[in-house]
Amino acid sequence: MTTFDAGSVTLEKVRDYVWEIPQSGEMRVPARVLASERLLEEIKQDKTLQQLQNTTHLPGIQKYAVCMPDGHQGYGFPVGGVAALDAENGCISPGAVGYDINCGVRMMKTNLIYADLRGREEELVDKLFANIPSGLGGGGVYEGAMADVEAILERGMDWALEQDFAVEDDLVHCEDEGRRPEADAAAVSKEAKDRGKNQVGSLGSGNHFLEVQRVTDIYRSDVAADFGLSEDQIVVLIHCGSRGLGHQVCTDYLREIEQTHQGLLNRLPDKELAAAPAGSHLAEEYYRAMCAAINFAWVNRQLIMHRTRRVFEQVFDTPWEEMGMDLLYDVAHNIAKREVHDIDGTDREVFVHRKGATRAFPAGHPQVPRVYRDVGQPIIIPGSMGAGSYVLRGGEHSLGETFGSTAHGAGRLMSRTQAKQEYWGEDVMDDLREQDHVYVKAQSGATVAEEAPGVYKDVDEVVRVSDALGIGDRVARTFPVCNIKG
Repeated sequence: MTTFDAGSVTLEKVRDYVWEIPQSGEMRVPARVLASERLLEEIKQDKTLQQLQNTTHLPGIQKYAVCMPDGHQGYGFPVGGVAALDAENGCISPGAVGYDINCGVRMMKTNLIYADLRGREEELVDKLFANIPSGLGGGGVYEGAMADVEAILERGMDWALEQDFAVEDDLVHCEDEGRRPEADAAAVSKEAKDRGKNQVGSLGSGNHFLEVQRVTDIYRSDVAADFGLSEDQIVVLIHCGSRGLGHQVCTDYLREIEQTHQGLLNRLPDKELAAAPAGSHLAEEYYRAMCAAINFAWVNRQLIMHRTRRVFEQVFDTPWEEMGMDLLYDVAHNIAKREVHDIDGTDREVFVHRKGATRAFPAGHPQVPRVYRDVGQPIIIPGSMGAGSYVLRGGEHSLGETFGSTAHGAGRLMSRTQAKQEYWGEDVMDDLREQDHVYVKAQSGATVAEEAPGVYKDVDEVVRVSDALGIGDRVARTFPVCNIKG
């Protein structure tokens, strides 16, 4: 097959798993989809391809807009989308980052094995659920004054270290060491700060979760050893972002940009792609506010991890240090960052927008933490409650193919509304416990229904394509033991 008919558009095959919508009309560059034909059949069911095509209209876009294998329809910009926009003559788009700024994942290792948990799953899931705030609204591990929020926004994980919520090793194993120095709390509205003040250290709702997992498969034993992973090992995965604060930052700047840069907005095919020209006051302000929300999200996940360590200490009556509860890595998947990339043989500074896409820098890249620089950046790709998750490492072709990016998860197949019509939460929990020995606890059955395994694409296929393209190499696979949700 050399073409793929997706209804409104026809994709041309560039090579295995690389499909292109050729540049035409007002498109500034082509659009590329990285997927198998099986995944394309799912991707074409919603507006993903139209949104990807719309993205190519953004000023300053370089090479091509890219959709990862887990792509699906989002707000203006598809989830699973990556676009590099010139940092001098291009623009920055809040919609291309998303409302949950620095939604991301972190994995914490332990030296426990699956047998250590058998028979204690219910005790562990109950204690985790009781001690880690989740669900809509307020309530966090830490509720401080406005000055604390501003310190978190500007200093990120450095603040957590000073407050004894982190150890030095946690910062070393976090993307950017858990701090964007460009962050400016003054660029974040009081309304956003008020929303975040009592949410530091909370999962929130939707697809966010904390999951205790066991390592079931090792694919690259040398890399797994460098990551500290082995078969049957217990690990903990935390998936959440910047909560209401990040949402408010996105809302605030979208409104301002729509009003101030109406001329640019009128030239775009979708107002949800509203963007501020690079170098403009709003572009600079949004970038500083976004970086502050990024810092907030890193602290949010850190405090959840801190509380998780305490729960494990209670359940297993052992200090967390003796259980080897060290951070493997924390990586964002809703973010825009100033990065330098090779564009047609010339190094160029660009805003790389990754929305539902994970940074995937290969071995040797200077921005990979020194502890992993010889093997490549860890990548954490969560799947569904019934399908497991993956640890990858940055592939050698990622910089050339995807501006150093890969997928961020399985990708939704079904809307939340449809999911609640198809599934009953209590039945999903019963089936997972009885058939797969997975213990789930949530604030409501509706949340579980929205996140049922059948709602998602096949994460195995998503990761297979990433591995085959050399943008993210499979290292290990994990499977759930306990899961808590909002």
